[in-house]
Amino acid sequence: MTTFSQLGLNKAYIKALKELNIINPTDIQEAVIPILLESRTDLIGLAQTGTGKTAAFGLPILNLIDTNMSEVQGLIIAPTRELVQQIKKQLFKFTKYVNHKIFVEGVYGGEKMDRQIKALNRTTHIVVATPGRLLDLVERGAVDISNVKTLVLDEADEMLSMGFKEDLSKILKYNTSKRNTWLFSATMPDEIKRIIKTYMSVDAIRIEVNKNALVNENISHHFINTSIKDKSNIIIRLLDKRQEERGVIFCRTKAGTKTLAKQLQDEGFAVGALEGDMQQKERDKVMRAFKNENLQVLVSTDVSARGIDVNNLAFVLHHQLPEHLEYYTHRSGRTARAGKTGQSIALIIPGEMQKISDTQKALGITFREMAM
Repeated sequence: MTTFSQLGLNKAYIKALKELNIINPTDIQEAVIPILLESRTDLIGLAQTGTGKTAAFGLPILNLIDTNMSEVQGLIIAPTRELVQQIKKQLFKFTKYVNHKIFVEGVYGGEKMDRQIKALNRTTHIVVATPGRLLDLVERGAVDISNVKTLVLDEADEMLSMGFKEDLSKILKYNTSKRNTWLFSATMPDEIKRIIKTYMSVDAIRIEVNKNALVNENISHHFINTSIKDKSNIIIRLLDKRQEERGVIFCRTKAGTKTLAKQLQDEGFAVGALEGDMQQKERDKVMRAFKNENLQVLVSTDVSARGIDVNNLAFVLHHQLPEHLEYYTHRSGRTARAGKTGQSIALIIPGEMQKISDTQKALGITFREMAM
């Protein structure tokens, strides 16, 4: 087993990692950290969520900060407010034993702009941000990204599928000559290839971890044959059997999410809903309740699930298979995190078997039928 000190990490970081119970590096950390500690380079990392990416780019970016300078030197862009908060929190924990203070600020929508502007007026070395809010602040002159030496795009494919293409292009146009760009993505659609071609060096180092495992191998995949009107009953029976387990149920629409959550609440299950029309305060409240285990199950749309990073989820249930294949990867990736195992279960109605075989082929996985 490789250790973090073999990767060349400073002792202060190793001590903080130990305290967080992070003892051995994951594949992506082992591949990426030594490169980023030793050389100034552009980097493309192909890796799923839940593989330890935050430490893979977070530790090297902290290592590059010159605390004698008060300007923003590192910029990390992520698709959702939840992910931004999570990255910021991780970086803060990593620096616990470092003897010079590294200041990290998080900016995202859904919070008062003036509060964030005030925070950015203080010394800030690293900004973690969602694209829309960052661009707003840059255009208002509230944050200066012209001296950024390292720009990280985390979950780049997610940002594009959420419609941040224009914002990202504008941000990427700033200070291209001075900086290195590190891009992490679970999939490589053409749009991402275009970003790489336009804004990154031709010599960018490419790292792919467990290349064939598009989907985490600790997840087992199942389908249940049913009918539209029987879906709710099936879900109720599944939850009845799994009262000790926690999971997420995915619906395609906001309306479907609300309806199903209500049905399950009426049946006495501790369920919360996450969907796009909710106020940010409401979303935070639901996520807190889920993290504290006051809720057993979340019912969510695809977009709302982006920030769900909770360990120990035993299952993911697909009320319907998603429109896009990469959504299947993102959905099922909510379970089996941090080395645990998990189940991904899809409810299939007549005529949908083709989708199952398409998904198997594209993602290199095998579905097993589950009898109820």
